[in-house]
Amino acid sequence: MSRKSDLYLLFTTRIIRMFCYGFLAVILALYLIEAGLSEKQVGLLFTLTLAGDAGITLWLTTHADGFGRKRTLLIGALLMLSAGIVFVLTKNIFILTIAAIIGVISPNDKEIGPFLAVEQAGLTQLVADKSRTKLFAWYNLGGSFSSAFGALGGGWLAQALQTNGWTAFESYRFILMGYALGGLILAIMFLGVSPAIEAAQTQNQNKKVLGLHRSRKVVFKLSALFSIDAFAGGLLVQSMMAYWFHVKFGVDTGILGSIFFGANILAGISALLAVKLAEKIGLVNTMVFTHIPSNIFLILVPLMPTLPLAIGVLLLRFSISQMDVPTRQSYTVAVVDPDERSAAAGVTAIARSVGAAISPSLTGLFFSIPVLFSAPFFFSGGLKIIYDLLLFREFRSIRPPEESK
Repeated sequence: MSRKSDLYLLFTTRIIRMFCYGFLAVILALYLIEAGLSEKQVGLLFTLTLAGDAGITLWLTTHADGFGRKRTLLIGALLMLSAGIVFVLTKNIFILTIAAIIGVISPNDKEIGPFLAVEQAGLTQLVADKSRTKLFAWYNLGGSFSSAFGALGGGWLAQALQTNGWTAFESYRFILMGYALGGLILAIMFLGVSPAIEAAQTQNQNKKVLGLHRSRKVVFKLSALFSIDAFAGGLLVQSMMAYWFHVKFGVDTGILGSIFFGANILAGISALLAVKLAEKIGLVNTMVFTHIPSNIFLILVPLMPTLPLAIGVLLLRFSISQMDVPTRQSYTVAVVDPDERSAAAGVTAIARSVGAAISPSLTGLFFSIPVLFSAPFFFSGGLKIIYDLLLFREFRSIRPPEESK
């Protein structure tokens, strides 16, 4: 198989996976409420989901370069399949919690599991340094568009089924079946990945910690900062944001799907626009100078008195919100050695997962207190701005190879 074939295959698996995440995210909180869980229990379950993902993903990604990137991707797909099946089959909170901790179930339209770190490490080997950020931008664009169509499809499918006599719970469970099917399709596709994505085995004598050697200090510092950003983002995972719009403005699932369809389309376009900006001002500057205004818009959403204004400000936020994503991903794999890429991407991703794991339970608590119902927007936006300022201070002088030249 050629390198081009691997590129197409990894792009396709990304698109399928993100469609599944978007498909599920609009209805997952609503499904769990229909299953009999309280708002606090839903928030706690999402926290445990993300915490479990962090632990499993940390082990898989820090061993992927030695164990095999293809094998790691296969394991992730099977965990996604198994978690989807369990969520379909039971309402038992204990069993759901175990499945959430061990499996791969997405409460958000963002990446979970080992896929992102391993795919990006593999993709980096298939292109030159100067093409890396552009490749990641298209990779994120495809994912955002796919997630957008998933949200649109999931929301309107649930509403159509309910219009035709299905109960809300039955319609949501049908969507969960689609999520499990996506895991099966991914497992089959990963079987076709070639050895070209595997890490070259070197005789490096440096002691490794979590798969890292020379770049440990940089990766750990990035991870600490990324965890702050992710904690803030975890306060408003898409399922929780959809629930906020549902309660605040009485929005049904079809409209919710349409809102997040538009949001993810804009987010995908913003990721692509980041490439040209990064070529002019650098990766770190692009990350910071686009992220701050997007979070100001996030803070403004709950201050809007009407649904159209709230949607408008939210879409403005998403129109620039993802410009830091391909630049952040590109920067992380660029400032480490080639045999540290899976580990670096994995460790930073885990830091984000750990940060994000804590916050949904807080959001569940805020949602249960009427006076604090909109507080997650303010906390999330404010913390993200603090993260941006710290990132700029610490990393503006550390440049990737293409900027050093």
